[in-house]
Amino acid sequence: MNGDRSVAQPFSLQGRVGIVTGLANQDSIAYGCARACHAAGAEQIVTYASPKAERFVTPLVAEMGDPELRCCDVQDDAELEALFQRAAQRWGRLDFVVHSIAFAPRDDLHGRVVDCSREGFALAMDVSCHSFIRMARLAEPLMKPGGSLICMSYYGAEKVVDNYNLMGPVKAALEAVTRYLAAELGPSGIRVHAVSPGAIRTRAAAGLKDFDALVHDGETRSPLRRLASVDEVGQSVVYLASAAGAALTGTTLYIDAGRHIRA
Repeated sequence: MNGDRSVAQPFSLQGRVGIVTGLANQDSIAYGCARACHAAGAEQIVTYASPKAERFVTPLVAEMGDPELRCCDVQDDAELEALFQRAAQRWGRLDFVVHSIAFAPRDDLHGRVVDCSREGFALAMDVSCHSFIRMARLAEPLMKPGGSLICMSYYGAEKVVDNYNLMGPVKAALEAVTRYLAAELGPSGIRVHAVSPGAIRTRAAAGLKDFDALVHDGETRSPLRRLASVDEVGQSVVYLASAAGAALTGTTLYIDAGRHIRA
């Protein structure tokens, strides 16, 4: 390990470089992650999904430490490959990648799982799960002598949550992928984690049916009687990407004020 990664500052990302994907606006989990990684000393490339989001994300650049901002549709192989090629050109390596991306068609998301369309299921799996695999494949040659790959999950991957519907099986697949990638990439020093926030008022979450009921449940039934913030999720990412998390891989880390321990 080089001097930038000294255990003297185990929670520091000083000297580390990475990619944070999925920025949409100031309520995005990706925004909390990018802010926290910047505060810990990292340099970053931060991505958003489409040109429509540009007017919402450009005002946020200063608070993230003026990272390089790129538009990247994870379904466009050329754009995704260009993102990692840019990281290779700029730094010659990567220390962390944060995948904060999920999508399902509204009709499939609001309906029963048994009624979801083949096309909707495939699209949700591709954007929300397989894109993490694609990122891992592109990141692997840049993560020498190691690095961290981190994705975002939800408690609905483990238990049935009313109205989470199609995203439950999709997030369950994402958590399984996390474990398999951790096993496969561990010998190369690459650690892989899922972070599982509770209900957070993000743009993506607003698409869930009766989302306010999930918020109320988190605020009234979590042991801490509150929701986690996007900044707190970001701080957990710093922990996992830093030397403090060097002996951890394959985990699902709950950042939900303890809601996951309740039946």
